Amino acid sequence: MIVIRRLTDRHRAYTGIFLPGEPAQIFPTTDYEHGRILQIYKQDRPHEGIINDFVDLDAYVPSPTPAAPPNPAQKTTAAPRPQKKKKPASAKPKRV
Repeated sequence: MIVIRRLTDRHRAYTGIFLPGEPAQIFPTTDYEHGRILQIYKQDRPHEGIINDFVDLDAYVPSPTPAAPPNPAQKTTAAPRPQKKKKPASAKPKRV
């Protein structure tokens, strides 16, 4: 597992990258550079078929291979529903 941390002292800001069994990699970076490093190395959400921080490994079951897409000629579409009219908000009582 990779750990990326923002480290600061009174004069500079650093990014530290820590991997188990490896020496820490610490180097000076700006806030933009640190954000870009996080964007590249860390997942921001669960992705199909990817094991990351958002996957509960105890309950992880690989998803089955995707089936062929359905034939669009067989697909039936329902008519769009009409939108309901919104009521105006009621006036709030005035405080005296």
